[in-house]
Amino acid sequence: MKKYTFTEKLDTRSGFGAGLLEAGRQNPNVVALCADLTGSLKMDAFQKEFPARFFQVGIAEANMIGLAAGMTIGGKIPFTGTFANFSTGRVYDQIRQSVAYSGKNVKIAASHAGLTLGEDGATHQILEDIGLMKMLPGMVVINPCDFNQTKAATLAAANYIGPVYLRFGRPAVPNFTPANQTFEIGKAILLNEGTDVTIIATGHLVWEAIQAGEALAEKGINAEIINIHTIKPLDEEAVLKSVAKTGCVVTAEEHNYIGGLGESIASLLSRKNPKPIEMVAVQDTFGESGTPDQLMKKYGLTSSHIVSKVEAVLKRK
Repeated sequence: MKKYTFTEKLDTRSGFGAGLLEAGRQNPNVVALCADLTGSLKMDAFQKEFPARFFQVGIAEANMIGLAAGMTIGGKIPFTGTFANFSTGRVYDQIRQSVAYSGKNVKIAASHAGLTLGEDGATHQILEDIGLMKMLPGMVVINPCDFNQTKAATLAAANYIGPVYLRFGRPAVPNFTPANQTFEIGKAILLNEGTDVTIIATGHLVWEAIQAGEALAEKGINAEIINIHTIKPLDEEAVLKSVAKTGCVVTAEEHNYIGGLGESIASLLSRKNPKPIEMVAVQDTFGESGTPDQLMKKYGLTSSHIVSKVEAVLKRK
């Protein structure tokens, strides 16, 4: 098992903030809109450096999406910022009609996604957003794993022509990917080569998958680990190549198993190469208030849960 280490833990929302600032420096057409959560989205630095290109719309998320769509007509590249719950569920009609249907070049930046929003509880947590967004024709869905990857993903989103949903989180997580990485939309990253089982993870669960891989190696199980940072378009070639070799797969995500990464992988395999699959995900329920660690454990989203699913899927090979 390849060893991965980290020197610090950083929140992925700060990676977005750093990426947004850099994107603004690289392209004067990049603008930012925020729904009264500038600090939470780490958009402060962009606001300070480019005050004329920052628009505080207040608690008016639907209006924010409409404004962003309109700005693209003038050649601007707008990033909208609020919590993932308010970035999707609250404004789905506006995204569908004004952004996706029209193919507008809007970047929907969604922070505090999943259970690890923590103590704010179920009303602010969202576990359905990936499903909502991946079903929209033409929408790119990105869910990076750490600070460095989120920064790189933000820059890639700014350079991509078309609507993008960029999902990230609140808690500090291990920052282990390269600082100078090139982010390729739709291209999976092979973290560890293996022969016994494929583990496909996204977002905060990528580090948990690495930890699970180490634990499995101690049991004599050689896991292939793939980081799927882009859920749509899915890197089908990478998935099929890996599963053809290992013969089974476990997916891991901080999202409802219905509509998420696991469902995308299961659909692909059912059409191209049916193999046993297990999913580490929230089991069709809402979240609750608690610390991120407490919630990850209660809802079965830790490395030990991945290990258990691997052991279960191996019995089905």
